[in-house]
Amino acid sequence: MLHLTFRPLVLGIAGALLCTCPAVAHVTFETAQAAAGSPYKGVLGIGHGCEGSPTTAIRVRIPEGIVAVKPMPKPGWKLEVVTGKYPKTYNVGHGVTLSEGVTEISWSGGNLPEAFYDEFVFTATIAADLKPGQAVYFPTVQQCEKDVHRWIEVPGAGSAGRSQGGAGADHGEPAPVLRIMAPTRQH
Repeated sequence: MLHLTFRPLVLGIAGALLCTCPAVAHVTFETAQAAAGSPYKGVLGIGHGCEGSPTTAIRVRIPEGIVAVKPMPKPGWKLEVVTGKYPKTYNVGHGVTLSEGVTEISWSGGNLPEAFYDEFVFTATIAADLKPGQAVYFPTVQQCEKDVHRWIEVPGAGSAGRSQGGAGADHGEPAPVLRIMAPTRQH
């Protein structure tokens, strides 16, 4: 009798695991939403290499409206940033305004085997003028020893043969996406 009640539990767990596996097949944010005008800790998860080849570099382009970016160094990886002018000036609080900052982050020279998972982290401020419900995309290139994944596809960007709706789930290599939420009230 016990084996009959245990079997549905095992099948349910197996089904849940199967349903979660595609989520680690892409570069994604640990927290995929943030309030406009707030600080944000971006944690990009890398769940696999390139067809068995280990990941050796990650490069992330920072989109407009994501400012005051500070990447976190990773032991064993070389950290580089590209800086540039913002299209406009942003007020990031405490009387501080920024007109330029980090526009790209790259971690390189490491070795993340196919069988392992790792995270690449940065902090930033979400511009107060980003609209709730807006999707902000972070094109990311994952370089491996023998191949490359370009996680740069964005819905509505005109990718031939791909759906133009949704959040990129039906794209082959969708860019990591951050959903903007309504600003939180300050007390």
